[in-house]
Amino acid sequence: MRDLRDQIARIERGPVAAPGKTVSMGASGIDQALPNGGLALGALHEIAGAGPDTEHGAAAALLSAGILARMAGPVLWAMEWPDLFAPGLAGAGLHPDRVVFAAAGKEVLATMEEGLRHPGLAAVVGEIAGRLSLVASRRLQLAAEQTGVLAIALRRSRQFDDPALREPTAAMTRWLVTALPSPPALPHAPSVPGLGPARWRLTLTRCRGGEPGTWITEACDATGRLHLVSDLADRPAAETERLRA
Repeated sequence: MRDLRDQIARIERGPVAAPGKTVSMGASGIDQALPNGGLALGALHEIAGAGPDTEHGAAAALLSAGILARMAGPVLWAMEWPDLFAPGLAGAGLHPDRVVFAAAGKEVLATMEEGLRHPGLAAVVGEIAGRLSLVASRRLQLAAEQTGVLAIALRRSRQFDDPALREPTAAMTRWLVTALPSPPALPHAPSVPGLGPARWRLTLTRCRGGEPGTWITEACDATGRLHLVSDLADRPAAETERLRA
């Protein structure tokens, strides 16, 4: 009887995205920690900022843009408040011409779910303020599975330590992006701070089928790629400067 119910549920849900399809996180050291070597398509993923960025979600938005820069096709970006600086996405490799921006107000979740049912989209991003229930996140996950579209829940809150951001959801992965001080850009002037490339601490707090982890990276470059700080430290100076250019 249970097998029959499962079969009926699969028929009602429609075709499920082929397993194993992924998009790179932009750094091989991070991809290696993820199942199938990247961020699963046809699945829901959560990205949130930390500290002051919990409210504004700037670093989380740039990480999302960097991921989407390595994909082809249009993107639906749903938000409650029209406060996204679209040209900033281009700095992380996502040209605004690829993005359909939807000022959805309180209907962000409904807009995401509707967008995820259109296989012509590469991805759907939704800026979600406050709580994302297990039921709502499961609906997004199922909609993404049907079409193979990537779903990103960009979590925001006016509280730096909002317990709603830690509640369980159906997301395949959950990421926390913490902005770190930029290093001195000039080796011969180490006392001059803040001129080097922006740095992040990326924390994978949950990964279905994988293990949590933490990495220090430079922020996404103009192609959406991340550079692990440890990798940069191991490269010759000339190669490091070429990567930053």
